[in-house]
Amino acid sequence: MELKKIQLSIEVYRFAEELQTGDAELLSAAREITAAAYAPYSQFFVGAAARLANGAIVKGTNQENASYPVAICAERTLMSAAATLYPGVAIEAMAISYDNKNGKSNKPISPCGVCRQMLTEFEDRTGREMKIIMSGQKGEVYIVNTARELLPLTFTSVDLKG
Repeated sequence: MELKKIQLSIEVYRFAEELQTGDAELLSAAREITAAAYAPYSQFFVGAAARLANGAIVKGTNQENASYPVAICAERTLMSAAATLYPGVAIEAMAISYDNKNGKSNKPISPCGVCRQMLTEFEDRTGREMKIIMSGQKGEVYIVNTARELLPLTFTSVDLKG
């Protein structure tokens, strides 16, 4: 037997004010767009904002549904919009935030498993890694330099080839 170790490195900032200007602005946009989320069931409003390689800023929010499996996360809403509006353009950085109406919103959250899979596929198809910035409405901020760090054993198109 061989033991392989997979490690994750996360930059941790105490407050958004410690971030580089561009990252701070992106996080601010993600925090603001949470207000546009549709979350009447969970009361967990999520917003995402991304800076594309062409300089455009694209935003997305979670969209719930009474039929729960129909709901879509903010990250996937954003990536779908970005791919539609700017085909083939890579995402340089994405900030994710939330506003929990049933509790506190003061610590980072990370994308769900489905979003992690889609984030890594987006990186693969555009040929560029994207920085992921994660935080609540206030408090600590986590940054990883590539979505793949959040899903190290990713299932990719390479796995589908014979």
